[in-house]
Amino acid sequence: MKKSIAHILLGRDKKITDEETIKQSLPHKDFRFANPFIVVHHLLPENVPAGGKVRIHPHPHRGFAPVTFLLQGENYHKDSAGNEGIMSAGDVQYMLAGKGILHSEGPSQDFLNKGGTQELVQLWVNVPKAHKWDEPGYQTAEKAAQPAILKQDGVHMRLASGNFDGQVGPIKTFTPIIMASGEVDKGKQLDIKATPGYWTLLYIIKGGVTVNGTEVAPYNLIVFEKDNEEISIHANEDAQLLFLSAEPLDEPVAAKDNFVMNTPEEIDQAIEDYKNGLFGELNY
Repeated sequence: MKKSIAHILLGRDKKITDEETIKQSLPHKDFRFANPFIVVHHLLPENVPAGGKVRIHPHPHRGFAPVTFLLQGENYHKDSAGNEGIMSAGDVQYMLAGKGILHSEGPSQDFLNKGGTQELVQLWVNVPKAHKWDEPGYQTAEKAAQPAILKQDGVHMRLASGNFDGQVGPIKTFTPIIMASGEVDKGKQLDIKATPGYWTLLYIIKGGVTVNGTEVAPYNLIVFEKDNEEISIHANEDAQLLFLSAEPLDEPVAAKDNFVMNTPEEIDQAIEDYKNGLFGELNY
């Protein structure tokens, strides 16, 4: 049976630095979390002039994993655990913040020198209490390493993590989490079987679509009811989608600033630990 749509959440403008504004569809005033999915941020296509200096300065995280889907451009990551890397369009990056990390991200120096268009979606994916104090970690799945799923003419979906459609995504997670992104050509229909009982979300990056009979515009996040399994997507225009589905993480959530923990006291401790330099140092 078809899954019912519980919420359609339009991303609102949110200023994250003096220079950067993103669309935030989660958390939303009408719906807070689909734990383990805590945050959905979309940096819309942004023209970076040649010689520009756009970059997000080093900042702390603890207790979750920021996951970045680079849609256009070239992104450089560096963190206090000694990880660094450059992402190209279509690549996915998973950084486990664990017990605490500083990281900086933004267009690579080569991209800044040349200029161009930068676009990305970043998720905050919660991790179980048992792993919030793990050592930080870093994974990158290049576009070519993400197996094709739901294969048909005019559909180009790639699996970043989880077991889905007979494929296994390269990003490893602590609990079952399916993350897939890609493109659907205008006029094509995509039929997905989601796992009943899981949180299932669909973010419309680009192009209007009709989902289980409901028209949905770009920058909206669809949250489905957990019952049933069938999702039908018709692309009214060339569309770009992010499909998310995960086993619910049935633990308390305390989220504030750049931290996702289980209690307010743990958030207060994270803030104090950061102030006291326990997250290390990072020169960028």
